[in-house]
Amino acid sequence: MSVNSGVSSDLLQHFLDAASRGDSKKVTMMLKHRPELLNQRGERGWGALMLAARNGQLETAQILLKHRCDTSVMNSSGQTARDVALFWGHTHISRLLSSSEVPALSYKPIQECEVYFNRPVLDRMSQKRSDSTWISKKLTSPGSVFLLFDHLSPLVRSAESEEGQVHVCKLRSAAVQEIMENHQQKLLIFLGVQRHRESSLMKDHEDDDDDALIAWFAIGIEEDCEGFLKTQDPGCFFLQQAMPGLLRMSDEDAGQELRITRLLSKGSRDAGVVAQARSVLAWHSRYQFCPTCGSKTKVEDSGYKRTCLKAACSSLQGIHNTSYPRVDPVVIMLVLHPDGNQCLLGRKKVFPPGMFSCLAGFVEPGESIEAAVRREVQEESSVQVPDGTLITSSLFILILATYILSINLVLQVGAVQYLCSQVWPMPSCLMIGCICVAMTMEINPDQDEIEEARWFTRQQVIEALVKDKRAVFSTPPNQTVAHQLIKHWIGFNSNL
Repeated sequence: MSVNSGVSSDLLQHFLDAASRGDSKKVTMMLKHRPELLNQRGERGWGALMLAARNGQLETAQILLKHRCDTSVMNSSGQTARDVALFWGHTHISRLLSSSEVPALSYKPIQECEVYFNRPVLDRMSQKRSDSTWISKKLTSPGSVFLLFDHLSPLVRSAESEEGQVHVCKLRSAAVQEIMENHQQKLLIFLGVQRHRESSLMKDHEDDDDDALIAWFAIGIEEDCEGFLKTQDPGCFFLQQAMPGLLRMSDEDAGQELRITRLLSKGSRDAGVVAQARSVLAWHSRYQFCPTCGSKTKVEDSGYKRTCLKAACSSLQGIHNTSYPRVDPVVIMLVLHPDGNQCLLGRKKVFPPGMFSCLAGFVEPGESIEAAVRREVQEESSVQVPDGTLITSSLFILILATYILSINLVLQVGAVQYLCSQVWPMPSCLMIGCICVAMTMEINPDQDEIEEARWFTRQQVIEALVKDKRAVFSTPPNQTVAHQLIKHWIGFNSNL
């Protein structure tokens, strides 16, 4: 038991037992004489408020809140009193706790490596981008790795052992020599150096020896590549459809590639590198002319800067966001029912048949994540989010760019919690994933945007996730943050 000095185990047990049984008189009496009992916790970190919430003891919960019981405390399983009430279906208790002064959600963050596109494979070594001598040396190094893109489509080959999957082709410097020498309309991006070194290449080298670093580059071309493809493995091709093609990347090596020790974590290692390269190349395709004066720009810093060629341009004075690759932040949320056993999902007419997903929207200039969540929920779903009801860890919202929903819902949303983020190279978004709780349940979909929006029970969501024959809908692909938000909610509270 978690007991402070001066509070015996027997006394604490009597207090917790009274709260669990709803003996309000005894709870009041004990707090009057021993106020230090209020936030004491027993086995597995369970306190009086959690036990009252577990057993639906409304009056006892009200008394504990009146004495300013801490609603943010979590037990050993990571649940607050409100989480406990939601799981056991005591809506009246959860609403009471939701309306308390500090609303709380206690979902544990999703580990970064579990989210597709997020695996940090390369050390970007930004300090080397302006070192032309070092870059030139790495461009001719036989160990360097090159990823080739044609109009943002990466060069890949089919995975022989995995149906529907593709491997990105990792080329050596000799394989791209003809492109480097003869293709005028090419763009070269230094991506970074390999974090996990191959022992056969790295042995006998010190950590600070630049010769031992394996550099990765991306080459973007917009010319006829038929001649180049004929010199490569006949199975190589440029991925034509970004979606869902980019979600089907596997880490098995292909073509003239570098073999790397595989990392023991979820998601595709190569997908993260492709996402980085594609996002930077997409930025270059849109900023060939200066947004300030319209003059042509030149590439600098190994692909991470564009500088206006007009000497009098104001963009040359100071630091401007038009000179560097930009990222568009997007918020995406899973809206939970107050009873904790349902979530709100919707579908657009362009979705695959039967698929439902989360709500999402772009963050506007001069807007915080919290403000964006508040605005998007109101604009896209008519949900009022009162100021001051969002905890500081307000959740970032993610989803497929094509799966962003616009729904007209008559709901009120309480606490919002940040859960995870995801790189999304369509063309260069950062998805910020959140969990939030609705205070009302009426739904009025905007028929111009939404085909259907509805509440799904926990059991229905589980059936959809496991692709049960009884499933009434399907979820977004598991590589999306929308899927991760849904799955994370299902796993939460599973041990209560």
